Amino acid sequence: MRNEPADLGCVHLIGCGGIGMAPLAEMLLRNGSQVTGSELRERSTAAKLRHLGARISTEHAESNVDTANTVVFSTAIPRDHVELAAARRRGLRVLHRSEALDAVTRDLTMIAVAGTHGKTTTTAMVAAILRNCDMDPSYYVGGEIPGMGCGAYGGGQHVVVEADESDRSFLNLTPGVGVVTNIDSDHLNTYGTMTDLAAAFREFCLRIEPSGFLVTNADDPRCRALAAAVRDTGTPVWTYGMAGDADLRVSDLSATTTGSHYIAHLDGTPLGTVDVPMPGEHLAANSAAALLIALRLGLPPGAAIDGLAGFPGVRRRFELKGDEGGVRVYDDYACHHTSMTASLRTMRSLAGDGRLLVVCQPVRAYRVREFGDDMARALGIADQAVVLEVYGPGETWDEPVGGAALTSAIPLPDGAKRFLGSVSDVPEEVVGRVRRGDVVVTLGSPEMSQVAEHIVDVLRHEAGSR
Repeated sequence: MRNEPADLGCVHLIGCGGIGMAPLAEMLLRNGSQVTGSELRERSTAAKLRHLGARISTEHAESNVDTANTVVFSTAIPRDHVELAAARRRGLRVLHRSEALDAVTRDLTMIAVAGTHGKTTTTAMVAAILRNCDMDPSYYVGGEIPGMGCGAYGGGQHVVVEADESDRSFLNLTPGVGVVTNIDSDHLNTYGTMTDLAAAFREFCLRIEPSGFLVTNADDPRCRALAAAVRDTGTPVWTYGMAGDADLRVSDLSATTTGSHYIAHLDGTPLGTVDVPMPGEHLAANSAAALLIALRLGLPPGAAIDGLAGFPGVRRRFELKGDEGGVRVYDDYACHHTSMTASLRTMRSLAGDGRLLVVCQPVRAYRVREFGDDMARALGIADQAVVLEVYGPGETWDEPVGGAALTSAIPLPDGAKRFLGSVSDVPEEVVGRVRRGDVVVTLGSPEMSQVAEHIVDVLRHEAGSR
């Protein structure tokens, strides 16, 4: 616990219905703050905030900040946004959402989950375990948890947050428990080099409260180096993984089509079998991180393990969208070549004797430019691949940035891969390629979730017409 929460007065949130803003707005409202906001789209999140007492405009206008003492923005908001510019001109307090989150949760112990891969799922798993242990946590997650939403303001003493390194905003947080799941080459458009990226993760760890601790991955070489550096500062460090020296060691890992199973050992003592209702070694690692956090907080092992067994998953993280005509369709967020590889290897094993077809809309032009060959090799794990042009919110380019070139580089026969210029062509293309027993997975941009649903609809129609 850091201090009393800051008094931000009347708080205005730009884009208050977004996945990163709506949970923060709800926290503010339930904490007794007066909240206004602007949101161009009619979202269910905005309707909920109105029900809780927020005044929300469906236009962006300077007058929206007339009653505000504090204006909160996200990295997606341009500097010349009319409301942001007005707030600065009037001398109002202007905070990035991460700064506002840190300010309003100062009376809680913050569990901040950072890392290149797995932070959304790990954050959600920690929140689910704490709820199962009757800790009533607040939580702030970058994805939707079925039955739990993206965030909530609980009555307990812990807040679990996803700490985003992509824009350095995780350096605005003050964790009681810091978590680093892994450190991989990403967001180099922000950091420039891996050295600078690794330094930022170390700076994040140096922000852990004096009474706090770090949890990190014993199987990741960069995390092992980070652990050694943080220990030298006097902060306790606990590790998880399959490595023999991990504090929470994973052994006997196995997977089925519905989940993963392993034996957890804490400080050399077996705790029992952990069942995670999501297949994949990478997801088992996320669960081990969440379990170790719970155990170091002093929660009962049995209740923590039960919390993982009942974990409902996260939307767009290995999400089964449907099973029609003997074809299973999944959707996964994976947009980095490492996460794509992990996801597709797991999907490949799920397909068994069937074939795996991947539909990918890559996210961010810089990833394709920097790691296109690695992405192509990952997509080559599938038997067939359909690729769309790059999705790059906020990016501008004069010509297509590489969807077609990426397709050409995939190590599959020409007939087994295709570049499509239109998202609307995907369902027909996919349904024309699959047969009973196959697995389809959509990867990448947010639009892929709807594409997966459309594929399921077409498969259902085809099955019904036979």
